[in-house]
Order: sequence, then C-alpha cells, then structure tokens
Amino acid sequence: MNEGEVIKKQQIFNEIERHLLNDEKPSIFLKEFFMENKDNFIYPFTMISDLQDVPQEPKHHPEGNVLVHVMMVVDEAARRRSLSKEKDILMWSSLLHDIGKKPTTKKRKNRWTSYDHDKVGAKMVMEFFNALNCTKEKLIKGVSSMTRWHMQALFVINDLPFASIGEMIEEIDIEELSLLTISDRLGRGKLNPSEKDKIVHDVNFFLEKVSEISGYKYKKIH
Repeated sequence: MNEGEVIKKQQIFNEIERHLLNDEKPSIFLKEFFMENKDNFIYPFTMISDLQDVPQEPKHHPEGNVLVHVMMVVDEAARRRSLSKEKDILMWSSLLHDIGKKPTTKKRKNRWTSYDHDKVGAKMVMEFFNALNCTKEKLIKGVSSMTRWHMQALFVINDLPFASIGEMIEEIDIEELSLLTISDRLGRGKLNPSEKDKIVHDVNFFLEKVSEISGYKYKKIH
C-alpha cells in the first residue's frame, strides 16, 4: 500500500468517525457514502458496502438487505450515544456488528440464515482495522468484542445453548453491550409500539439474567 492509499484510507476513516460521533442521523452521510459513491468502494470499506448484496429473512428483517439494517442500527445507536461511556466503540460497533454476515449468509431449509456471523464478524473487525493501520487498540478490541457478543441477549432470553454468560462478563461491559443490543433489535422495519415495548422488556430481562450470574446490578434500559 503506497503512501497515497494510506492517507486516503485514513481520511475516509476520520470522516466516517466524525459523522458517527456527531450526527443525529449518521445514516444520511453513510447511505450516500456506501450506497451511491462507487469511488469509495475500496478495501477495507468494501467489507461494509458489500453488505448491500446480502439478503436477510423478511420475517425478522422486513427492512431489506443487511446494509439497510445497519443504517437503521447506526441511527438507533446515535439516539443512545450520550448514555455510552465509550462512544466511539458503540458507534463503530453499530456500523460493523453484522460485518460477518457476508461470508456466513446461506439459504437453509428455504430461509436465509447467518450462523456464527457474530464470531466470524469479530475476526473481520480486526481485519478491518488492521487494514487501516489503526493503532487505537482499545477501540479495536472493544468493537471486536461487541461484535462477538451482540447476539448473546437473544441466546440468553430464549435460553439457547449458545449463551455463554460467564465468558461474556469477563470480556465486555454489559451495559455498553445492552446499548448495542437494543439498537440492533430496534433497527429493523415495520415495528409497532407493542413490539418495541417487548424489545425493551427483553433487553432488561437479559440484564437481569446476567445480574444473577455476575452479582452486579445493571442499569435498566428505557
């Protein structure tokens, strides 16, 4: 990678981060950047733009492809940004949390699935930041961990065998994860008020279950 490419990628990174940390709706900039301007389709940012080619099961994601969902999640996260202790980690996680769906999405039994996209995505997050020569170790580790654990609330709520509360507690700030979790759950199409209320209830139930294991009382999400 020549010096010009390094500078261009750093400029893009800085511009994205500026919008993630300051905009009321970062998706306004991000949609134009990732969906309309093909000059921006350079690695590793293609790891994000490629998500517009990844379908999702309409039952769970009536909003459309993965990138459409991610844009909605980013805006939901921006609404909760002031509650975060690590705003850069939360906002980059909202953008990158489903990055693992590109290699894992397959049609099984006539429905779209993305098994292990959380684990695969955690590794891809590291690849993304390494390709930018990013030296923000706390950011890199934080976003990778948020991506790795962003499905845990669903597993815990539904008492699924994929839940791993003990390991999760050791690796991540649960209250920060809950901000990503609720943004992820609300960042989808056609939710009515009762469905939104249920999502808030479910995330708080997740926090209660984790509290029982950790012995720490986590703040409720509202």
